[in-house]
Amino acid sequence: MNFRMFNVINQLAGHNRIVDFLMVTISKRARFIYIFVVIVLWFRHDSYKKMTLYTGVSVSVTYLLCSMIKQFYFKPRPFLKHSVHLLPPVPSKKDSSFPSKHTALAFALTASLIAYHRILGWSLWLLSILVGFSRIWMGQHYPSDIIGSAILGNGTAFIVKLTEQYWKPSVTRILRSFTQFRSSYREL
Repeated sequence: MNFRMFNVINQLAGHNRIVDFLMVTISKRARFIYIFVVIVLWFRHDSYKKMTLYTGVSVSVTYLLCSMIKQFYFKPRPFLKHSVHLLPPVPSKKDSSFPSKHTALAFALTASLIAYHRILGWSLWLLSILVGFSRIWMGQHYPSDIIGSAILGNGTAFIVKLTEQYWKPSVTRILRSFTQFRSSYREL
């Protein structure tokens, strides 16, 4: 079933250059949109600083979890097991197909933003779905990898939010230090 769903999506690759270009661009460049949004929110208003730090914690924990899972669990990527439509750039990595770091990080960031800024968060959530879909389109991951990675990213953001009371004092100290640094820098 997993390979069948993969095949339905992946067989569309290579037939339309514009759609292929869009999928590759979304897969490889969407992270810059996320980074841009977080930077803009950080500098937009002091009330968004807590949200951006929470997002940073969620993304960092998700990245660590993805790296740990890949160390202990190996699932061959589709292009290693099957004849697929592999879109360039041809991946040099032959690491585990699960989890998809692109997808997990996109959903962790998006879920973190939804907790504080619903409209922006839901807009980026749609982009996260496209990121996951593009990874299947390009022949990099199976649908189960994408679904599992989305659950991992959302779950991590949810747990980070639930445990906020434990790490919030550290974030408050970081924000206070940043504010003091900024005000002393302005005095110069």
